[in-house]
Amino acid sequence: MDLGLDGKRAIVTGASKGIGLAIARGLADEGVDLVLAARSAQPLSAAAAEIARQTGRRVIAVPTDTGDDDQVKELVARAVSELGGVDILVNSAATPWSAGAGGDLAATTDDVVRREVEIKVLGYLRTARAVAPHLVAQGWGRIINISGLGARQANSIGQTIRNVSVSALTKNLADELGPHGVNVTVVHPGLTRTERLTERLTRQVEQDGGDVAELEGQLVANSLRRIIDASEVADVVTFLASPRSIAITGDAIAAGGGVPGPVYY
Repeated sequence: MDLGLDGKRAIVTGASKGIGLAIARGLADEGVDLVLAARSAQPLSAAAAEIARQTGRRVIAVPTDTGDDDQVKELVARAVSELGGVDILVNSAATPWSAGAGGDLAATTDDVVRREVEIKVLGYLRTARAVAPHLVAQGWGRIINISGLGARQANSIGQTIRNVSVSALTKNLADELGPHGVNVTVVHPGLTRTERLTERLTRQVEQDGGDVAELEGQLVANSLRRIIDASEVADVVTFLASPRSIAITGDAIAAGGGVPGPVYY
């Protein structure tokens, strides 16, 4: 299937590693030119250079803190200037959630919630606010927000709040921008194989023995009984970024290999 992405232009935040980096690779493989954003300049520049080398697409690194509205505006201005416009925004910049972090009422301070919301919710709002006028003006665009299956679990107040909030933001944007040809969706990854997970499990193996594959098997709780790779989440996002996804907007797409038991409708 030709996704119709050749020649499109995208901004991907949180693109120096993990799911964001995998999404950038997936889009470039389909012929998309990219502006990559993340706070860490050196890893971001290295990622941009590698994707450009592998795919032959134009890939520009713009170090950006999405917690700063002025930097976000400059990011979008650079994308429009360098690429001649923007068609796709993928929001993937977020502070990592620590699996061992306290999530009960006593541990959830005001500052914990503010930290969780500042980048993953308000950061997404900032980038969407800056990009949307360009998408509306051309009558076509895609915004994909990366959230997480923590939106469907009540095991941590801060984690649930930030992920549910991304879904709420997505639906509001979809209803407002849909008449202008702009689709907005949210993707919920579950436990995903990224550099960060592999590094953590490798350290655990060095300390306790065993192997990474064995540890991954112990962590799996999805219907497929295997961990989903970041590249497989990227495949879903790449489709949603394409003109082929016209029938999907405002909804949440789970990309965690299935949750056993509950029926979502």
